[in-house]
Parts: sequence; structure tokens; C-alpha cells
Amino acid sequence: MARIGGPAILGSLIFTLYNLADAFWIGRLPPEASAAAVAGIQVSWPIVWFLISFIAGFGGAAVSALVSQYVGAGRPEEANVALNQLFILSAVSGIVVGVTGYFASPFLLDLLIGQGAVSSAAALYMKIIFLGLPTMVLPGLFFAAFAATGDTVTPLLVSGGGTIVNMVLDPFFVLGWGGLPQMGILGAAYATILSQGLVTIAFLLLLRRGSGHLRLDSRQMVPRWTWVAKGLRIGVPAAIGQSSMAFGFVIMTAVIGRLPNAEAALAGYGIGDRVLGILFIVTDGLGTGLTTMVGQALGAGAMERARELVRKGIAALIVILSAEALFLWFVRYPTVALFIPGREDVIAVGAQFIGAFAVSMPFLGTFFAAMAIYRGSGHNVPTMVLGVVRLWVLRIPLSYVFGFTLNLGADGVWWGMSLSNVLAGLIALGFLLSKGWQRSVVEPATPPAG
Repeated sequence: MARIGGPAILGSLIFTLYNLADAFWIGRLPPEASAAAVAGIQVSWPIVWFLISFIAGFGGAAVSALVSQYVGAGRPEEANVALNQLFILSAVSGIVVGVTGYFASPFLLDLLIGQGAVSSAAALYMKIIFLGLPTMVLPGLFFAAFAATGDTVTPLLVSGGGTIVNMVLDPFFVLGWGGLPQMGILGAAYATILSQGLVTIAFLLLLRRGSGHLRLDSRQMVPRWTWVAKGLRIGVPAAIGQSSMAFGFVIMTAVIGRLPNAEAALAGYGIGDRVLGILFIVTDGLGTGLTTMVGQALGAGAMERARELVRKGIAALIVILSAEALFLWFVRYPTVALFIPGREDVIAVGAQFIGAFAVSMPFLGTFFAAMAIYRGSGHNVPTMVLGVVRLWVLRIPLSYVFGFTLNLGADGVWWGMSLSNVLAGLIALGFLLSKGWQRSVVEPATPPAG
């Protein structure tokens, strides 16, 4: 898990640094423009991520399962067909969604925040991002394909290089360094699309030449409806689950925004969420390794090996999250204070959020493991159900009941979130014990004639 997932962890850390750099340079705009620009990106990303997550969900989930299982079965040619079919499907979907988002973004922004400086900034940013949407989607598909073969170093080098290019371009495009015009939030969008375009081109050139088991072949890109149907059957449930979770987090933010101390609650939640996000990078990366190994074991028909991987994978994630939770509990106050010194109200709320969340983190070990295991097996209806249940059935209602119905305020919201993690982890364990993941989605090889 560590060998396969380690490069994925490093790639996520680089991407996190890019997000911080993006906010840093936009914050250096003149005061009259910086606040609207920062808020514009904050408003834009939930909408953009909601649409990206649907395409990335079905493409990434399907390619992870099919490529890993065909490689495990010793049938690399069929793994390659799966990659080519899902590549063309994702590319077309990215174009369609991008064009739709370009024209729909003004209406979406009107629904969220209405007119104003923030809406204008967000509209500029979103239109450029939507026009370049395929470049935001395809690198994730290629990363999943390489990871399914056990190679996470190559996509780390390609995607990490693109992220570094983005970080370098930001001050030139945003602030107008080197004689370029100062483009503000528009510059941030151009830097993102340009760097992601370079990443996409690098992947295309690499796969056109061939890398390991993977190769792009125009003859295999002609739609084969049985393959398209198989990819959609595997990927659409994952896409629904992923996009519903993305939208659920938007609603969760709205719930917190209704608290009496909304400013301090949102600030404390935002800081705590970023801290937890950095820690979850480790478990996400290890989950990538677990997905690959389970998929290849199922493809090879090595069921006992797959069961061993599941047992040890769950145990590893629980132990890691328990250690992280214990560490967080003791450093929660100074950690929040590091991000916003002097705001005692925000520090107190953020520390309370981290403390409540830390109690439930060990239970997330089974939840994250279940998501990785089912992704490797290619059975994504359970991942869809788990994702929807965790947010829409448990987290949002429990947070509202504890925070507002029981009138416990921010503390009630945090403990409602914590309880939702505990229940989601137990439900995930029940799914794994049902053994529904112990089936390959790869059909048996056709024996040679005679």
C-alpha cells in the first residue's frame, strides 16, 4: 500500500501547496480587488468540482477496476481497450459538460449569490475553467489508469510537474509580472488551464508511444457499445456518489452558515477542515494502493490473497487514523491558532470542531477502506450508497438536529458530524462483511479454438 500509494500522497501534497499558492497570489492583488477575487474562487469551486466529480467519478472508477483486473488476469490487451474506450468517453463528456457549464454559469451564480463584484469575478473564472474542462478531467483518468497497473510514479512526475508550472505562472498572470498585464482572477484561471493542458498533452504523448501495459490506439477508440455499457455500469454509481458528496459539502457549509456565530463557525470549520484534509491525504494515497492490489488479486482469481489484503488494509487504515486522531486531540488549539492568531473566538470553535471530529476518525478507517475495496472490485453501487448515506442521511440531518433542534449551536453541529462518521464506519464494515466485493467484473477469458 505504501509503495503504490506513496507517490499519490506526494502528488496530493503538491496539489495542496498549489491551492495555497493560488490563494496567496490572488490575496496580493490591490485591496479593492483581492477580496472579491478570493471570494469568487471560493464560490466557483463547489460548482466546478460538482461537475468535474461526476465525469472523474465514472471515468476514474471504471478505469481503476477494469485495468487493474485485466492486468491481474494477465490480459493486458483488454486492459488497453478499456483505457481507450474510457478515454474517448471522458473526453466527449468533458467537452459537453464544459460547454454546458460555460452558458449555465451566470444562472448558477444568480441562484447562489446574485449580482455583485463577487459574482462578476466568479463568472470570469468559471467561464475559462469550463472552456478548458477536458484538461481538468483527463489527467485524473490517466492517473487512475497508471495506478491500476501499480505505477504511481509516472503520473506523479507528470501531474506534479504541471502543478509546479501552475505555481510558477500564477504571479505572472495574476499580478502581471514580467511585463504581462495584471489579469487577477482571470489570470489564475488561465494559469490553471494552461498547466493542465500541458499535463494532458504530456500524458497523451507518453501513452501514444506506450508506457508499460498502456497505450493509446486510435483503432481502439472507436466506440464499442459493449465496452461503453460496461464502463457506464461500473462508473456511473461512483459518479453519482462522488458528485452527491461534493454537493453535500456545499449544503453542509450552508448549515454552518446559519449558526448564530456564523463567521467564527465558518472560519473555525474552514481551518479545521484544511488540517484534516492534509492528514487524509495519507489515507487517500494508501487507499489508491489498496484499490490496485484488490483489483489485481480479483482479476487473477486469487480470492484468498484479496481477503488478506482487505483484512490488513482495514487494520492499517484504522491504526493510522487512530494515531492521527490522538495527535490532533493534543495539538488542536495551537494548530488552529497557527492559522489565525489573535482570534480567540475562531480558535475555540476550530479546536472544538477538530476535537469532536478526532473522536470519530478511527471509524473512518473502515469507511475509507470500503470505498477503496469496492472501487478495486468494480462494484460501485455500495460506494454510491455509502457516500449518500454518510452525508445526506446522517451528517446533514444529525448536524441540523444537534445544532438547531436541540439548540446546541456549533458544538452540536460538530458532534452531529462526528456521530455520522461513527455510524458510516459501522455501516461500511457491514457492507464489507456481506462479501459483495468478492466478485470480479472481468469476464472469463475465451479459450482458444480447439
